[in-house]
Amino acid sequence: MPLKLVPPRKGKTPNYSIRGTYLGVYVDKSCGTDRRSLARQQLANLRDKIERREYPPAPPQARVAGPTFIAAAVAYMETGGKARYLARLIRYFGETLLTEIDQAAIDEAAIKLCPTVTPASRNVYVYTPVSAVLHHAGLKVTVRRPKGALGRVVTDYLTFDDAAAIVRQADVIDPEFALYLKFLLYTGVRLREALSLRPEDLQLEQRIAWVRRSKNGRPRTLLLREDLCAALAAHKSREPDRVFRFHVGGNIYHKLTRAKLAVLGLPCPVRRPIGWREPPNRFDFVNFHTFRHTWATWMRRYGGADLQGLVATGNWSSVRSAQRYAHVVARDEWDRVELLPDISGKAG
Repeated sequence: MPLKLVPPRKGKTPNYSIRGTYLGVYVDKSCGTDRRSLARQQLANLRDKIERREYPPAPPQARVAGPTFIAAAVAYMETGGKARYLARLIRYFGETLLTEIDQAAIDEAAIKLCPTVTPASRNVYVYTPVSAVLHHAGLKVTVRRPKGALGRVVTDYLTFDDAAAIVRQADVIDPEFALYLKFLLYTGVRLREALSLRPEDLQLEQRIAWVRRSKNGRPRTLLLREDLCAALAAHKSREPDRVFRFHVGGNIYHKLTRAKLAVLGLPCPVRRPIGWREPPNRFDFVNFHTFRHTWATWMRRYGGADLQGLVATGNWSSVRSAQRYAHVVARDEWDRVELLPDISGKAG
């Protein structure tokens, strides 16, 4: 009987199975999923493995000794590598030899561990940490990322009037929250980076703030505007060990929603009821990351910073990362069209 998918059987198993013979190899194994699309991918991967004589796997005694994924992952973390997202990968690959973790194995792990997420999330949860472990172990491999791994490139930003209006309404709701939005707007830091600030990270007399750990793992220094320093100096946080008392969660997100809808004159509950959704509005694109994009756009448009300048601030690690803001200057360059010679009413 050729290889085929056996559908879930009520009362026996909720998952698809692969059963049959291919190139003389008999298979009877569970797919571990009730989704037909994922089961079909596993069936195709299994055929490929049989054709490459990689299935069934060789018995343990026939395997050549070598470094394993778990050993390489531990060594990676002990030398300062990020532990985030590695736990599931360690459970999945375990004692698998590094030499056996090729592109097909990584693709299969991404499908099994993250069957329902976007390609961008699979890239973060699987491809990037596996690649980091392999490179740290000295393997010269090129891990191909899934199509769409970079996600949707967002360049939305706020105009001055809209940003000022949202901050004013936030001040009515909660002055500390308004100060938090100003900090995002005038530093370009991420949501969590601002929330993790401690009082000792601020040196207001020198207009300096210190971000201990950013997304790329590197600390960096921020230079603060004088008016922002004055506001921070007058601010008294309710939590002595943190500059801002807020935590990542529904409340802080709903505060932003309230401020946005207040600007537009739309009603919004003080506390977000279960099942309530923000109604369609012209600010529905605005989230906390929008303030980061706004800072970068304003730095280019009003501050005159080029792409290298944005990278030099430490908020981006490469010109490629900051490239999304190239459109700002490109738009301003079109103002030069008024400098072109006027041909109206003149003979050549």
